[in-house]
Amino acid sequence: MLRKQLRRNSIRERIRKTIKGTAERPRLSVYRSNKQIYAQLIDDLSGVTLASVSSASKDLGELKGGKVDISKEVGKAIAAKAQQNGIQTVVFDRGGYLYHGRIKALAEGAREGGLQF
Repeated sequence: MLRKQLRRNSIRERIRKTIKGTAERPRLSVYRSNKQIYAQLIDDLSGVTLASVSSASKDLGELKGGKVDISKEVGKAIAAKAQQNGIQTVVFDRGGYLYHGRIKALAEGAREGGLQF
């Protein structure tokens, strides 16, 4: 398990070298735990989180379905919060996870919600 974490951390460091979020185009950062999924819009220049959504948050209510379906709903919710803040485009940070399953579903949900990346 430790080797898997070290590999993910090295991938995250490589991604963060090239991806920087700004106020106009923030970084959409994704964290995936075993039960929940979290998404944040981050302005790296000022070090501020502009919006955040998780599958455990109360404002989404009771989500039904599997983890992939819930991830898609979280993607739509982060897109809605971005629209409220006047954000149209983001830079996607997959957080060292492979782009499939829940990460891919969150990205597709954010695209359906109107975000461009």
